[in-house]
Amino acid sequence: MVVLVAVAAALPLFLSFAILKPKTKEISFTGSEQENTAMATEIYGVKIERNPPESRLAELGVRAWSTWEGHPSKFPWEFKATETMYLLDGKVKVYVDGHDESFDIGAGDLVVFPKGMKVTWDITEAVKKHYSLEK
Repeated sequence: MVVLVAVAAALPLFLSFAILKPKTKEISFTGSEQENTAMATEIYGVKIERNPPESRLAELGVRAWSTWEGHPSKFPWEFKATETMYLLDGKVKVYVDGHDESFDIGAGDLVVFPKGMKVTWDITEAVKKHYSLEK
């Protein structure tokens, strides 16, 4: 009886957390070398690798990618191709169409947005990023 009361009391708290928290899952990005394996998070189909090692960035050729800069602003965006980006500076709050919650990306993040994804970018600190579009 005491166990049932405790479970019943904790259930609303658990459900509110489970419902409001963005869906995330751990995924693995693997490079050509075993030591380049890094854990990443996937949120609403967006893959985020926080602070990947320099060896991972070199393997991808990130420093040779094009760059883009944006000042604090808020705007809608649709990814016409899969885009991989590495943020050098700044912070962005990302709202994915069809989801109520947002998530943050910022300096040091390697992020992959899939082709066709529609988002709203809320740049809260000026951004500078390297980016590569899938061909």
